[in-house]
Amino acid sequence: MAELVAIVTGASQGIGRATAVRLAKDFSGVTLAARSADALRDVATEVEKSGADSLSVPLDLRDKESAETLVKKTLERFGRIDALLNIAGAVPQINLFEMTDEQWRDGLELKLHGARRLTVLAWEALKVSQGSVVLISGSAALDPKPGFAAVATINAAIIALAKAFAEQGIKDGVQVNSVVPGPIMTERRKTFMQKWAPAHGMTVEEATKKFPAQAGISRYGTAEEVADLMAFLVSPAAKWLTGSSVRIDGGEIKGI
Repeated sequence: MAELVAIVTGASQGIGRATAVRLAKDFSGVTLAARSADALRDVATEVEKSGADSLSVPLDLRDKESAETLVKKTLERFGRIDALLNIAGAVPQINLFEMTDEQWRDGLELKLHGARRLTVLAWEALKVSQGSVVLISGSAALDPKPGFAAVATINAAIIALAKAFAEQGIKDGVQVNSVVPGPIMTERRKTFMQKWAPAHGMTVEEATKKFPAQAGISRYGTAEEVADLMAFLVSPAAKWLTGSSVRIDGGEIKGI
């Protein structure tokens, strides 16, 4: 049996990948969940190099059965769950007047309901371990615009959901917080810039340099910086902190 076990969703890339690798320093077992089995194999190799056992579970959290499968496989392999990091979920940045009902449902199903179902199903194991949960939101929740209304709305719902879980967690001994990243330079953002920049008459290099100033931040954050914050929030040093939304924006951490 592993001594401390974490589940990381969205573990195949970006913040999820960086978090899984970072947690391998502190946890003896890390369950990796994402849709791409090939990408998970690469992450599992990194996790094991860092000293933790890994379990890769390729699945789509939009499927209702996936949360139960993920919890069951983790408990069968490791016997416990000490931390759950809900990172999976990418919501399309489509204008409020153009986004379809199906696109709204798809974004909600993965990022909000996937995290909700998984947290509910892992709750009993987390009560036993007196564990921790982190849900990932995003700064669009605090400054919604028509061009990314779904991102803002779903991220705001995640902040509210985390606070509701945290209230129950005070009774059950489970710590719950949310992380609210600002602009983070990931492969997904690079792909976004490749589309956004030409549409606004700029090269990708020009847009990449200009955007932080427009967003009121000193620089882009990195996936590794967010991973360090995630690791802190599920560490013994942060056990006093629950029901908080912690914003990390341009490399700076702010309470909200």
